[in-house]
Amino acid sequence: MAHPVRRRLLDVLRAYGPSTVTHMAERTSQASGNVSHHLRLLAASGLVVEAPELSRDRRERWWRLAPIALRWSAADLEDDPVAYSVALAAESLNLDRQVELVRSWLTSSGDERSRWGDGPFSVDSWLRLTPNELAEFGEQITNLIAEWQQRTGTSTDGERQTVFFFARGVPGRP
Repeated sequence: MAHPVRRRLLDVLRAYGPSTVTHMAERTSQASGNVSHHLRLLAASGLVVEAPELSRDRRERWWRLAPIALRWSAADLEDDPVAYSVALAAESLNLDRQVELVRSWLTSSGDERSRWGDGPFSVDSWLRLTPNELAEFGEQITNLIAEWQQRTGTSTDGERQTVFFFARGVPGRP
């Protein structure tokens, strides 16, 4: 899952829903063969599944995210030094991907930036929380995001487009 192409394929499926290899290749600028290879690996890991009911013929293969909630913590793997190191590396790659998406926005054209007006935002804050309060805060943020993910179609302001959002809450010192 931490592989850059696999992460992008998972992102495409999260953002656009079920898709064919051809559509995913177009959205990720990857060769169809490369996309197929990575989809097979994601399927073997149980992260994606085929969606045969969407196929118009036997040659067309559709894929969707597996119906699982994927949540893990490197702390769960502290007893296995190798697995723990891999988990930390995966977290680091995940953060790199998130920062890359934000940097890409920051370097986008002035026209694109003006089109979105005051919509894009950044937020950071120093909170004083207990570990349980941080967990509760994270759950509330996750639930709010899930609520917004349910919005589909068009709005009175026009067609909805994909927007990347991320926030992290970690203990730290200013």
